Amino acid sequence: MIKNIIFDFGDIFINLDKEATYKEMVKLGVSDISEDMIDVYHKYEKGLISTDEFISFYQNKFPHIKREGLVSAWNAILLDFPKTRLTFLKKLVESKKYKLILLSNTNELHISWIQNNWGMELYNEFKNCFDKFYLSHEINFRKPDTEIYEFVLNENNLVAAETLFVDDLKINTVAAKELRIHVWNLIPGEEDVVELFTKNQL
Repeated sequence: MIKNIIFDFGDIFINLDKEATYKEMVKLGVSDISEDMIDVYHKYEKGLISTDEFISFYQNKFPHIKREGLVSAWNAILLDFPKTRLTFLKKLVESKKYKLILLSNTNELHISWIQNNWGMELYNEFKNCFDKFYLSHEINFRKPDTEIYEFVLNENNLVAAETLFVDDLKINTVAAKELRIHVWNLIPGEEDVVELFTKNQL
């Protein structure tokens, strides 16, 4: 019996254009993604380096790129937040049947964009729907590392067999499943989080 639901954020609640940042970086003259760029990205997502350090890395590597251009390209991935999903989430809260947790790989620039784009009232309305709200850059872990799932289970005294994890990336759900967490690998564009109960045995 499922008692806990852990949700991803991107392409579960807020829509993403996963290719947008790469396309915008190409416009800035950056077409090759090197190992050190991926390493810095992962460190930034884990909150191991600051936003200024993240931007300085790119400006040192690509001196022609201005800060504003980099920030704009970095945030291009973020799209809209369909209100039907917020309505669904609030009904889920009202049912009081489940402990609800958000677990997202994200970073300070993306969250700042969301807060500004949505406005803090909507952002807090969304955030307050969850019993726990975990952002990778705040907890220093990122999916699909095993440690992040163990952290959430232990921190909240959750039983894996009583927990469902919803994420759009197969690599993330496979990692959670190895810990015996139930998973729904939601396919963006084909499925929607509002179909939670029709797509899963809860």
